[in-house]
This record gives sequence, C-alpha cells and structure tokens, in this order.
Amino acid sequence: MGSLTDGNYLAKPSGECCLKGHLHAGEPRGSFETIADVETYVVKPRPERANGHILLYFPDVWGMFPNGLLVMDGFADAGYLTVGLDYFRGDPVWKHRKSRHDHADPTFDYEAWKRKHTAFADAAVPKWVEAIKEQYGSRDTKYACVGYCFGAPYVCNELAGNTVTVGAFAHPAFLKEHHFYNIKKPLFLSCAEVDHTFDLPSRRRALDILQAEKKTWHLQLFSEVEHGFALRGDPNDPYQRWVKEQSLKGIVDWFDYWLSQ
Repeated sequence: MGSLTDGNYLAKPSGECCLKGHLHAGEPRGSFETIADVETYVVKPRPERANGHILLYFPDVWGMFPNGLLVMDGFADAGYLTVGLDYFRGDPVWKHRKSRHDHADPTFDYEAWKRKHTAFADAAVPKWVEAIKEQYGSRDTKYACVGYCFGAPYVCNELAGNTVTVGAFAHPAFLKEHHFYNIKKPLFLSCAEVDHTFDLPSRRRALDILQAEKKTWHLQLFSEVEHGFALRGDPNDPYQRWVKEQSLKGIVDWFDYWLSQ
C-alpha cells in the first residue's frame, strides 16, 4: 500500500483503495479557465447565497471528474466561490486504471505517475493560490481550503501559512507528522473507519499530535465506509449517500463557523 518509499507517512500515498468508486449523475454548472498556467474549475455561488468567501479545492487522484465537479458545485451552492486546479494536467489516474482490478495497461507505472504529478503540484499550488487571490480576492476576502486524498497535504500547507482561515480534508493521503505539527489554523478531518491509507493507528497518532500541540481540530469518523467515501461512494446505497452528504455538510458548517469569527 502507498509506497513512494513509504517513509514515515501517517496518511500513506494513494494506493489501490484509491482506484475504486462510483460515478455520480449530474450536470456540473461551473466552467474552466486557465489560472497560473493550470486549468481551473470555477463555480460561483448564486447571488442570493454568496457569502464573499473563496474556497480552494484540491482534488483526489481522479482529478476533474464529474463527482469532484459536483462536490465543488455543492460548496458553491453553500455560498462559496469555489476554485479547483487540475494539477494532473488532464492525466488523472482513471485514464490508466479504471479500478484496482484493472491491469489492462501493463505499462502503467503508478509510482512514477505519483512522483510526476506530486512534483508538479508541489511547485504549482503556491503560485496558483497567489493567482487566485489576485484574480478573485480583495483585501477583505477570507479563504477556506478543502482536499481529498492526494489534496490533503496542500490543505495542511495552506493551514501552516497566512492565506487561509480554515481547512478540511477527507480520506487523506501523503501526510507526514510535520503536516500536523505545522498547521496554525482550524482543521476538520472527515475520515472512514475502513481506510488502509489513514488507518486507526495513524489517525490516533495524528490526533495525539494535534492535541499535544493544542491545535484546533474536529474529527468526523464514519463507520462501515472506505477510503473515497466523500467523493466516490455508491449513490444507490442510502447509507453511503448519507455519509457523503454529511461529510460535505460537516465541512461547510466548519467553514461557516470559523469564517464568521
């Protein structure tokens, strides 16, 4: 599971559990534009709901797929101008592997894919955030950020900086202890009971760090669901659908509270 040498990860690099899920029905209402040389999905809140805040969205290894676009629409429906960057540059993992059992392309090197896109994202995200601030922000704008799986470390990086006020991640990957030590802003953790990427010992260690360092955090933990539940759960399973909706609602409520302070 994981790899990228697996050195001291709490939330391990994306693994086979990230290669499963269900596509959700719906028609995304946002649009794409290029910001800081990266294709970016932009979805604006309806005027009567707009709260003046900007939400930075860091996608999972499936990238700009329908489920993620619809979740971004959900944040916009809650009042947030929502922007998400395609740091995979049109090369999400599903173009190579449709599921954990799909080995149709024997030449696909998952480890090399992760190294390539992690290196790009590490360099691109800070420049992209600054460009978002310049293009859409103002002196009074407040920022939140959310990340799924691959996007979790970028949330923690932003929470260690000075731009965002609050952040959240769901079923994270690629996190080390320093990500939890370094955050300065409130963090919401939306997690699955069954998650080999962020398992029980890793969750407990992360919470030990957050508690010992007196960080501000909240853990939302759902039983009987797996890694990917917040984006790729089965919409025809009533419980999985409820869990996905509760994850989104919990994150929105967390943002609403801290941005109102």
